[in-house]
Amino acid sequence: MISSSERDKEIDLLHQKLQVKDQRIEQLEKLLMQARQQYFGTSSEKLSPDQIALFNEPEFDSSEITSEETETLTVPSHTRSKQKKRISIPDNIPREDIIYDLSDEDKICPHDGASLKEIGEEIHEQLEIIPAQIKALRHIRKKYACPCCKQHIKTASKPKQPIEKSIAAPGLLAHIAVQKYCDGSPLYRQVEIFKRIGIDLDRSSLANWMIACGVLIQSLINRAHETLLEQCVLHMDETPVQVLNEPGKKAQSKSYMWVLGSAKESAAPAVLFHYSPSRSGDIPKQLLCDFEGALMVDGYEGYQAVCNEQKLKRLGCWAHARRKFMDAKREQPKGKTGKADQALSFIQKLYNIERTSKDKSADERLEIRQVQSADIVNKLRQWLDKCQSTTPPKSSLGKAIGYLNNQWSRLVGYLADGQYPIDNNRAENSIRPFVIGRKNWLFSQSQKGATSSANLYSLIESAKLNGLEPYAYLKQVFTRLPNAETLEDVDALLPWNFKDVVG
Repeated sequence: MISSSERDKEIDLLHQKLQVKDQRIEQLEKLLMQARQQYFGTSSEKLSPDQIALFNEPEFDSSEITSEETETLTVPSHTRSKQKKRISIPDNIPREDIIYDLSDEDKICPHDGASLKEIGEEIHEQLEIIPAQIKALRHIRKKYACPCCKQHIKTASKPKQPIEKSIAAPGLLAHIAVQKYCDGSPLYRQVEIFKRIGIDLDRSSLANWMIACGVLIQSLINRAHETLLEQCVLHMDETPVQVLNEPGKKAQSKSYMWVLGSAKESAAPAVLFHYSPSRSGDIPKQLLCDFEGALMVDGYEGYQAVCNEQKLKRLGCWAHARRKFMDAKREQPKGKTGKADQALSFIQKLYNIERTSKDKSADERLEIRQVQSADIVNKLRQWLDKCQSTTPPKSSLGKAIGYLNNQWSRLVGYLADGQYPIDNNRAENSIRPFVIGRKNWLFSQSQKGATSSANLYSLIESAKLNGLEPYAYLKQVFTRLPNAETLEDVDALLPWNFKDVVG
């Protein structure tokens, strides 16, 4: 027979197990809610009106709010009226005048019979578009022969083509590349578009053309990489990509597209995509060989090996830290503020300082950071130390606090130099077109295709950073690069050298 004390122990043990299960269920419900928000909700990190009201109060200091006040404080919301922007047609768009005039009879005044005099005109502009036009370029090489000996025959030369003996002209190749790598239109969809205008192409031909173009521009990619390694600050990020035919790997396995980009104020703005079957830390070592500056990355530890080996200054991304506190805020009751809001307030103040100093010199920005930003960072550190011991580490807020603490030395590193960025948004913005395109074309068939895609993404995104129109730039590159004979000829086609050439 079980004694009452043993029964009580069993009941207590059962209560403990139930309590652990309840906590686990609550944690899973929060994770499910967070996953639903990420999948179905907006991906914007814009702040709610409640948060904006909180951040607009310069006298706010989180250290003055007690824990009791944090749980019950409500912030009144406010609305902002948005004025719809009127669409205007740019001045550089060609104009075609369609003139409407009165008949000769209507130009006579009905009162006194006098001829009407023109006093002005009313103009209404519309934006029209001409669908894609296709034409065939006939390369006719004249041949000459000596009329006497009949043996000396000479044929006029023609420029080298991007793909010799192919029907694809530079403009067509540029169009296909921009449609896929800039606008995210997969090749099979482009084939259907070509059919509508009477051109029957197959997807394999388009794929082979893109691979050939990726090989063609390799010299430009190499020079861009060398230029990046000479800079003092670089951004780096990586994202998964699926490549079906990889030696020793299943088709469903992950490969990676790495991106290496210049800082915002670089004199040679560039972004470099690099395909690799691996997410290993050896890839940053390869891409950053001989680099001696500062590296802005997220919290992935695969970057630490190259930073240790080459003694690079590793910078942390405040946007990632902010994102984690945004996730924690979503679990708070609506209309109430908590610790997540306090952290977001500090981070928002740091961004406000960056926003107001963005047009200043690096020296001026450094001075502002060391005075204004450093003061906010010190207060945030005090707040962080208080919160660590009172926040469950497995909660969303606890994970955000843990990330902030673990990344602290990297996050505050930007205060040491006015040239250092506050976040890694530069790399994330560069990699976004690839991520959007990946949703449409889903995978690469081969390693050659993935490598060529990386090269074409690199050139297109670098062109955009330098204010170039991608189609016009690629058409010129595909026309001129096959005929480049010297390093100077190649360098002239780099986007930052090319912007004064293309109108």
